Amino acid sequence: MKKEIHPDYHPVVFQDAGTGFQFLTRSTVQSDRTVAWEDGNEYPLIVVDVTSESHPFWTGAQRVMDTAGRVEKFEKRFGGMARRKKKA
Repeated sequence: MKKEIHPDYHPVVFQDAGTGFQFLTRSTVQSDRTVAWEDGNEYPLIVVDVTSESHPFWTGAQRVMDTAGRVEKFEKRFGGMARRKKKA
């Protein structure tokens, strides 16, 4: 392998912006912000919008939102077409 071509892979703390949940992992991302971790060391802090702690799929709070009425519009337009059988 060539030397000096790979990015710096180091420990980083990611924090969920909504819940405040933090986890320590490794990444190549850089940050000026740091945070003291449970082991007493300082690590770069990356704040993200969504993690497994707040994502609806992982929390079980998944909902289908149809605010524009698209499903009803589709059903009204094509509702019975899928159920109709062609006559032979």
